[in-house]
Amino acid sequence: MDATSRDIQLIRLPRWGRVAVGAGAVPWLVFDEEGRAVEPIRRFLIDFVARDNRPGSVRSYAFDLLRWWRWLRVVQVEWDRATSAEVRDFVLWLRVTTKPRSSARTHSAATAGTTNTITKKPYLDDLYKPRTIRHSNAVLRSFYEFWIESGSGPLVNPVPLARSARRRPHAHHNPLDPYGGEGRLRYNPKVPRRRPRQMPDERWNELFAALRSNRDRAILALGISNAARASELLGVRGVDVDWGDQLIRVERKGSQAEQWLPSSPESFIWLRLYQSEGPPLDPQAPLWWTLRRRDHGAGLAYQPMNYEALRAVFRRTNALLGTNWSMHDLRHTAALRMSRDKRLSLRDVQTILGHANLSTTADVYLVEEEEQVIARVQEYLADREERAKHPVPTAVATGYEASDLAVLFGGGQA
Repeated sequence: MDATSRDIQLIRLPRWGRVAVGAGAVPWLVFDEEGRAVEPIRRFLIDFVARDNRPGSVRSYAFDLLRWWRWLRVVQVEWDRATSAEVRDFVLWLRVTTKPRSSARTHSAATAGTTNTITKKPYLDDLYKPRTIRHSNAVLRSFYEFWIESGSGPLVNPVPLARSARRRPHAHHNPLDPYGGEGRLRYNPKVPRRRPRQMPDERWNELFAALRSNRDRAILALGISNAARASELLGVRGVDVDWGDQLIRVERKGSQAEQWLPSSPESFIWLRLYQSEGPPLDPQAPLWWTLRRRDHGAGLAYQPMNYEALRAVFRRTNALLGTNWSMHDLRHTAALRMSRDKRLSLRDVQTILGHANLSTTADVYLVEEEEQVIARVQEYLADREERAKHPVPTAVATGYEASDLAVLFGGGQA
């Protein structure tokens, strides 16, 4: 298909291939219709795993490459003959198409793409977001960089960089210093700056009151007190709880480093109540358990709680309250509370959040709420108007009597 004649809006990707658990060192692979691993992707993911990337990142890269492979099949271009025209059209297609769904929306069909009136948060729709497109471009560029370096792929990376027409790239770079980066990708969409989502105290109280179990209360109380991510809290074991110092040990999402986080006394009360109800107490076992039926008939049994079970907790409470809160809102709320407390420095907040760079913490959480800014400006305007109605007399210079100056300049008695 000629790149100049593609009707982007008519393209539909086939249900070709799948991402599944791989054997050996690579946790996830892309398989074709016959169940064979796609060799170019497999070799790239082997190198990707060798660079100490986590299984979740491998799975994410595999899905992006599967989507790219499906696109190449539609436009009838071999993977090693793709040009920037294919990448350009692929980005245009991602901007206008809808994500495929395994099943049709039911209750969420009425709210998809709208904004919740209570939380002021938008509901997810079925469009690809700018961050998704940027991630896809980054994955494709790294994929082709791997094959260009190996000498077995194309000579030019089909994911081009955005070059400025006014100056030469790296014009003032010291050749003795390493390059800090290649710059922005040409077809990357602009991403609007996201503001942290703080939950007001009254909304937090409503959410907490709607929870149905001490387990759920313990998880959410920990999350809003130590700002840990959902995956970090769900990975806590019994041995990771320090009852004496009221600390929780988590494995950080990015660095995979272990870190002890202080938590509120209230959260430890709910944690003790949860543990008294009967889940397994093996110190080496996961801390969070849920009752589920096994093999569709073996009866209820304890199973480690996963992320989908935690999402179900929020689905129930959101349906009851008419909201769309998520676990990450608790992280934002805890971080904003700490950043606005004069007893904590920004470095303290960075340490608790697990950010690698202080600038990340500052850019995200050192922001002013629009409501507070508006209130201060309104107060300023009201005060300015009041001063205009009742001007303050000008102070008299030192050494002169105000009454004498009033008589001298005709101002009457002071």
